[in-house]
Amino acid sequence: MTEKQKIWIQSRDRLVNSITALGFSREMGTVIAGQLKSPRAMDRMYAYVTGVRPASEEMLVDEMLAICSDVDAWKERKKSLEAQARYNIWLSSDERLDEDGQE
Repeated sequence: MTEKQKIWIQSRDRLVNSITALGFSREMGTVIAGQLKSPRAMDRMYAYVTGVRPASEEMLVDEMLAICSDVDAWKERKKSLEAQARYNIWLSSDERLDEDGQE
């Protein structure tokens, strides 16, 4: 097992245990952890669960969806920044200039 896998499992177990400690099912915790996908997102959810101590499944799911949305927005922004960087490199490259050095 790799170090990344160990970290993922630790984050998942900590989140699932915190959710079951509030009286929700282990299955609910496992599904939420699976949807969050990353240790960082699971740790964020863990902080919410231990800090807010939500009283309903709806509150848990709403926070999970908010975290997933934030992660998706971050990934989209990262892709956009990488594409912009590649475009800027292309703009300053010889590849786009013709034989006379003209644009």
